[in-house]
Amino acid sequence: MASRWWRWRRGCSWRPAARSPEPGSPGLAGPPGPRAAADACSQAHRWKGLDLSQIPYFNLVKHLTSACPNIYSISRFHHTTPDSKTHSGEKYTDPFKLGWRDLKGLYEDIRKELLISTSELKEMSEYYFDGKGKAFRPIIVALMARACNIHHNNSRHVQASQRTIALIAEMIHTASLVHDDVIDDASSRRGKHTVNKIWGEKKAVLAGDLILSAASIALARIGNTTVISILTQVIEDLVRGEFLQLGSKENENERFAHYLEKTFKKTASLIANSCKAVSVLGCPDPVVHEIAYQYGKNIGIAFQLIDDVLDFTSCSDQMGKPTSADLKLGLATGPVLFACQQFPEMNAMIMRRFSLPGDVDRARQYVLQSDGVQQTTYLAQQYCHEAVREISKLRPSPERDALIQLSEIVLTRDK
Repeated sequence: MASRWWRWRRGCSWRPAARSPEPGSPGLAGPPGPRAAADACSQAHRWKGLDLSQIPYFNLVKHLTSACPNIYSISRFHHTTPDSKTHSGEKYTDPFKLGWRDLKGLYEDIRKELLISTSELKEMSEYYFDGKGKAFRPIIVALMARACNIHHNNSRHVQASQRTIALIAEMIHTASLVHDDVIDDASSRRGKHTVNKIWGEKKAVLAGDLILSAASIALARIGNTTVISILTQVIEDLVRGEFLQLGSKENENERFAHYLEKTFKKTASLIANSCKAVSVLGCPDPVVHEIAYQYGKNIGIAFQLIDDVLDFTSCSDQMGKPTSADLKLGLATGPVLFACQQFPEMNAMIMRRFSLPGDVDRARQYVLQSDGVQQTTYLAQQYCHEAVREISKLRPSPERDALIQLSEIVLTRDK
């Protein structure tokens, strides 16, 4: 079956050109036969519980290619349609609608946290809290809070402190976007000009700082030292992740581990630790805290892997920001690192961070001619499988099933 990743969506027309393998160049193999598929299923079963970030680069590629019975299929997850029955036996609705029940007035409440007297600073700080974002992180946090509460004592309510964690997660995320746009000299995000583009870099940095300080005050009000410690780790990880992104590795095994570590610190740490924080507030069991953390970690890494795929396969209009942006910033993401296995000449480009004229266009063509997009998508699948395996340890509930469904949404999103 042709992969949905091999086409542009919603009117975008790119398709990979059909080509015959040239001498010495890799071809695209078809799906293996039944025996190979059975072997692959056995191999995939042995993957359960593995920390994928610890698998060396070449071994990772070997595992991916041998463990994938059909690299062109996206998902084998539990999938439900609206109003269908879930594992919990209760009526199921869209996970975003389910999570949003506890998040009504989210952006108004965030703006209340930003008590600013200066009109310009207020406008800058509130700029991205316009309700047009995906609110992916607050939704996950709200669903995790309910899932953990139900698991612990069948409580159907979200505590005020747990809801505050959802606000804090969105505030930290947004502050990091403002700062990232300064570092990357980005001019557009979410389909509009960035803060730094409108107000300048210096003021943008201050606006990001102010959002972080407001998030810290809200966190302190919760008054739980364990939760404070958990979420302050996120700030450290964001900074360390940005430093990792500024560097690179010559050794290919180290390069992929470096990429995954950066991905965790810059993206997944916030989701993982926010999930853990609401579990701590709702349940005293350390086992549940670890389940929440591992779910957030794995879904967060998968989310970023797909983001890196979309940088090559989606339209700028869909993404709300320029595509091929990572290459232009000199960054080698998953699709590039996998493509480098098929086209070793990319190594030199990676090490010079695509700085020579024509490097970006050539690297993009190498990625599209390789199976880097499919390999990265399959790696995201493995992280989603692990997220589902973890969250399935909780007592069945609509919220737990919604978190399972979110893993499918992460894989099949187009922006």
